[in-house]
Amino acid sequence: MKTNTSPRVVAKPGVTLVELTIIIAIMLTLTVVLFIGARAWIRGSDRAACVMTIQNVQKCVRSYQNLYGYNPGSMPYADHGTQSIADHLYQKGYIDEGMHASIKGSEDCPGGGHYEISNEEVFPPIGQLYVGCSLSGTQRHLLERRADW
Repeated sequence: MKTNTSPRVVAKPGVTLVELTIIIAIMLTLTVVLFIGARAWIRGSDRAACVMTIQNVQKCVRSYQNLYGYNPGSMPYADHGTQSIADHLYQKGYIDEGMHASIKGSEDCPGGGHYEISNEEVFPPIGQLYVGCSLSGTQRHLLERRADW
C-alpha cells in the first residue's frame, strides 16, 4: 500500500488584490448610478412642485372669477385699494402667504426659476395661464393640458 506523503496545499483565507479591486470598482459604479438617479429624482420632484403651484394658482383664479362673476379679460373691482388678482386671492383666503409671495416674485420656483404673471390685474382668457414659470421652455415647468382652463 502506498501512502501519500506530499504536502497538502491549503488556501489561505482572505481576498486577493484583484478581487478587492473588482469589488471597489463595482461599488463605485453603483454609487455613480445612485447619484445620477437621485439627481433626476430631485429634478422631477422640483418640476412637479412647480407645476402643482401653477395649477393651484390657476384653479384659485378661475374659482374667484366664477364666484364673483367676472368674465375672462376683465379686471376685478378695486378691493382694499388694489386690482391685483393675486392680492385679492390672498386677502380673501384663497391662497396662503407662501403662494402669494411666489406669485408676486419674492420666492422662486423649487427648480430655481421664478414665477411670472403676464398681466396681474386681468383675468386670463380660457386656455391661458395666469402665472407661468421661467423654466417652462427648458425644463417643462408647464401644465400639459390647459386648453379648457
